[in-house]
Amino acid sequence: MLRARVKTHLQNKRSKDLLLNQNVRLEREVVKRSHDVDKMQDAVVFALASLAETRDPETGNHLIRTQHYVKVLAEQLAKEADYQAYLSPKMIDTFFKAAPLHDIGKVGIVDSILLKPGSLTKDEFQIMKSHPVLGLHALEKAEQLSGAHNDLITVAKEIAYGHHEKWDGSGYPNGLSGSDIPLSARLMALADVYDALRCRRVYKEPMSHFEAKAIIMDGNGTHFDPKVIEAFLSQEDLFIKIADEFKD
Repeated sequence: MLRARVKTHLQNKRSKDLLLNQNVRLEREVVKRSHDVDKMQDAVVFALASLAETRDPETGNHLIRTQHYVKVLAEQLAKEADYQAYLSPKMIDTFFKAAPLHDIGKVGIVDSILLKPGSLTKDEFQIMKSHPVLGLHALEKAEQLSGAHNDLITVAKEIAYGHHEKWDGSGYPNGLSGSDIPLSARLMALADVYDALRCRRVYKEPMSHFEAKAIIMDGNGTHFDPKVIEAFLSQEDLFIKIADEFKD
């Protein structure tokens, strides 16, 4: 009887160990597959965003720089009590991943306007101003096809649709003001303008950080959220570093 009990105990232990090892392997496989899915999602997002950028060969590393600027601003704001609950590390990572999609709507703008070297006419500018709406519609279709809520697409929609809104309500497409503008779009607004100022264009020479900073400061409370300006001022060195590291 004792031998039988010992044998049964050992068999039970082996079975438990086998199940435990199987669970560990399954958990590792789930983690690996989730990581692979995340990497694939990131690659697809960046590939889609690059479609808009390939229409304009002058933008270079614009996508990379602006997503890093957005992350720096979000991480700085996350230190403040008013933003800590929302700006979790996961949400900041979502901002970072969604940022390259801010101009996805430009794929719908004709070359004669998108690539025009001179100033746009009033009618041309009205067409150019449609790219946030085009971007929103494209991302909404992606969301419908996915059949599920996705934080990345939600934030990408906010950024694509809202990054040309201004703090005082004078932006487009909806003339939103203040906190009615999603935080992700407020961060992208500053990141996008800063990068445009720092880079060479057919119609302008690149500006220094300090020249760009002066223009950003002129927009404090009108174009830009004052809190986002504060975050920018506290992280100037990182903005300079990103601009240098990923220069065209």
